[in-house]
Amino acid sequence: MTSKWDSGHSFAVLSLAISKERIVASGAECGELTIWSEQGHPIGKLNFHGEDDVAGIVFSPASPTKLYASHGETVSVLDTRVFTKPVESFSISKEEINCISVNELDSLLAAADDSGTVKVLDLQTKNVCRTLQRHTNICSAVTFRPSRPQSLVSCGLDMQVMLWNMQKTRPLWITNLQHLAQDEEYMENHQSAGQLFNPPLVHSLSVSSCGNVFCCGAEDGKIRLFRISGTRFEEELCFKAHTQGVSQVSFFEQDPGKTILLSGGNDGRVCLWDISKDTTQPQKQKRNSRRSSSNVKIRQMAEVAPRVSSKLCFEHGEKVNWILGAELQGNKVVLVADPSSSISMYQLGEL
Repeated sequence: MTSKWDSGHSFAVLSLAISKERIVASGAECGELTIWSEQGHPIGKLNFHGEDDVAGIVFSPASPTKLYASHGETVSVLDTRVFTKPVESFSISKEEINCISVNELDSLLAAADDSGTVKVLDLQTKNVCRTLQRHTNICSAVTFRPSRPQSLVSCGLDMQVMLWNMQKTRPLWITNLQHLAQDEEYMENHQSAGQLFNPPLVHSLSVSSCGNVFCCGAEDGKIRLFRISGTRFEEELCFKAHTQGVSQVSFFEQDPGKTILLSGGNDGRVCLWDISKDTTQPQKQKRNSRRSSSNVKIRQMAEVAPRVSSKLCFEHGEKVNWILGAELQGNKVVLVADPSSSISMYQLGEL
C-alpha cells in the first residue's frame, strides 16, 4: 500500500532522516526543511534564506530533539521542540555540502562537499578539527561507523572509497572502483549482454550496525559490499541492482542474522535485498590463501552473488533522491524522496 505525504514542501525533496522518537525530517531545494509526525502530518516548517538546497540532514544519536541540517556551505543545529530558527550555524566549507554524518557520541560532525573535502567539526569546541583531502572529485557521501566514533568512510565521483581515522589526516585505506570494475569483467559474463558500460561513480554509501560491513551504490547500477578488517577493507560482494545509477543505499536491519538492504535508482525503481547471514559473516580463510589470484577472488564473489535475492522490487516511477526504512505506527515502511514535492510511503508488511 502506498500513500503520499503532502503539504510539507513546495520544491523537490532531497534528503530524509528519522529520530529515535520517530520524528521524520525532510530537506528540499531552495532551503526548505520540514519535520513530520509518524502519521505523515507536517508539524514544523522552516526556510533557510537563500537558494541553497538542504542536501544533508541527520538527527543527533544522543539527543533525539536535536537536528543537524546542511544548506549550501553551512551546517545548522535545530531543536525540533522549538522549530522556528536555528539554534546555531557553522560556515565550515567553501563549497556546497552534499552529505553530513554525526558520530554516536554526538561529538563530531563530518561534512562532505563538492571540492572532494571532508570537514570534521568538533561539536564541543565548535571548531573544524580535521580537514580530510584526498578525493579528486565531488565527495558525495560520508558516514561514521557505529561503535567506532573516530572512524568514518567516504566516497565520491572520483570512483574512490576511503576509510579514515580522526587521528590521521590521510586515509587508512583507499579502493578505486574503476579498478574493481575491470576485475569484475568475469562477473559481467554472467549477466545479460548488450548493456552499456557506465563508470562506477559512487553516489551513496551505508554502514551496517556492526560497523564492519558497508555498501556503496554506483553509476554503473551495481551495489558493492565491503568488509572492514583493521585498517583496510575488501570487496566481498558485487551485484547488478538497477539498470541505471544507484542513487541511494541504506541498511534496514531487522532481527539478528536478518539484514535487508534498501536501494533506489535513477531508473525509478526501489528494491529490498536479502543480504544473507553467510554473506555478512566473516569467511574463514583457507590455508595457502596467499596463493589465491584475483581471478579466484572474483570467482568466489560470483559464487556468493546468488545468495543475494530481491525480496521486493517495485516501480516508483521517479528518480530516487533519498530512501529511508523505518517503523512507523507499528508498521515497517519505506519512505522515498524524489524530484516531486511529496514523500512516498510504502507499507512493507512482514519482511
